[in-house]
Amino acid sequence: MSNKAEENMNFNRVKVLFLVLIMITAAVAGSLCMDKSEEAISTVSTDSHLNCVLAQGPSDSLDPANKWVGWYVREFGIYETLFSYDENMNLQPELATGYEKISDTEWKITLRNGVTFHDGTTMDADAVIYSLERVLNSDNSRKSEYDFIDSITSDSDDTIIITTKYPYAPTIASLTDPIMSIVSLEAQDLQNTPVGTGPFKFKSYEREVSISLEKFEDYWNGASEIETVDMYIVADGMTRLFMLESGDADVSRYIPQSEVANIESNEDFEIVSKETLRSYFLYINMNKEPFSDVNFRQAMNYAIDRQEIVDVALEGIGGTPAESVFPSVSEWSINDELEVIERNETKVKELLAKAGLEDIDGDGYLEYNGENFEISILTYTSRPQLKPSAEVIITQFESVGLKTSLTTMEGSAITAKMDEGDYDLALYAWGVAPTGDPDYFFSKHFYSNGTEALRTGYSNGQVDQWIEDAKKTSDEELRKECYDNVQRQVLEDCPEIYVFYQNAITGYDVKVGGYKEYPNEITILTKDIYLN
Repeated sequence: MSNKAEENMNFNRVKVLFLVLIMITAAVAGSLCMDKSEEAISTVSTDSHLNCVLAQGPSDSLDPANKWVGWYVREFGIYETLFSYDENMNLQPELATGYEKISDTEWKITLRNGVTFHDGTTMDADAVIYSLERVLNSDNSRKSEYDFIDSITSDSDDTIIITTKYPYAPTIASLTDPIMSIVSLEAQDLQNTPVGTGPFKFKSYEREVSISLEKFEDYWNGASEIETVDMYIVADGMTRLFMLESGDADVSRYIPQSEVANIESNEDFEIVSKETLRSYFLYINMNKEPFSDVNFRQAMNYAIDRQEIVDVALEGIGGTPAESVFPSVSEWSINDELEVIERNETKVKELLAKAGLEDIDGDGYLEYNGENFEISILTYTSRPQLKPSAEVIITQFESVGLKTSLTTMEGSAITAKMDEGDYDLALYAWGVAPTGDPDYFFSKHFYSNGTEALRTGYSNGQVDQWIEDAKKTSDEELRKECYDNVQRQVLEDCPEIYVFYQNAITGYDVKVGGYKEYPNEITILTKDIYLN
């Protein structure tokens, strides 16, 4: 999920530490009175109750139309959208059964019959229009992402028509974002009591700690075999691992990379690892020297040994070296025509010299314009991969004479500094194609007026034209050609440096069946999960 979502993370560390102590105490006590298999048998659920522990969750709201909360409440199995992606990123109808493009600016969507909300009311065109218009409301902080929509109307209970202000090819894909979740018209307090159509109903929520759910008997796609679910939110990776090993969790997301081999060697557990659509990259502040010089930006790009970062910071399994913006799992990736940019010290030195950096005083560090020069990298810690990756990058930069420092702070503080232009580099993680379509990321990061392009200062008229052309044409070959061109040009202009793609690593008890890993990271709890 995006940096915006991560800015909302404010986990209760006191509770996490307390939980660690409980886990350790339980493990010690267990070792004194029972062997491992007996312990597992006694703790794994036998009453169709599933315990799942996640690394992140909502903080102050359960309303899917609020910022990035929709991602979490979809993970919980509460809400659904008109369309969604399966585990192979194939677009599929969900609460819709299909669509028809009436004209360049009109999309007729047929709604699924027989769908009821958790409160017993019927999902129909009125409920869908109400749900989507909540995002279009001027008070919604993400309204600008859907400014292309002119109106949403209906001519029957089971159809809606979306009219766009101009031809916008990703219209249907944009409806897969969980912010467009369909909510009940009768719900009175969506911020605290969610009412959706998903396979699980809301029971209770302890803020930033856990959410309790029960299966929805009238789920349109067949009721789950799981009766009840507790989803815990625990930021600390070792605590999530202890919960799995102790039987307090049947499924544990993002277990520490260093512990994967141990879990794999234990016959009580399974590991699933899959490449996600999350890229880790460096923002570059092109509004200041020497970062405004493409020679300097490319020098930094060639100074990075991506495989070493994966090997050292990710234990060799937490990700794969990046070739471009999109991971290979995306159909829009051009990785099949690229190779990972290898570290090349000779090229780095040539480019740094062109950019005017040289070691004048012989101290091993390069000066710029005759003065001492130091790069500052900002990053945040809610994603454990970031800080160790930044530390490896610093080692690599310093080995070519670039003195570099690291500062960690809350994501919101970093964003504020970037908005003020007060930064050099910022290491971030973004889900680059959560809606499956490139426009989501490209319009933000590489279009001149995009929110993230304004933070890097990147502007390229040709890139703007490719992005415009791609979003307005329905010719899929032309769209692919435009987006391929954008990716190639961005690699040349280097407003951002792509480092690695993240792998999702989930551990689960062997008694759990039906679990699937989704590359876009927005689907976790489904009606297909069961306990043997």
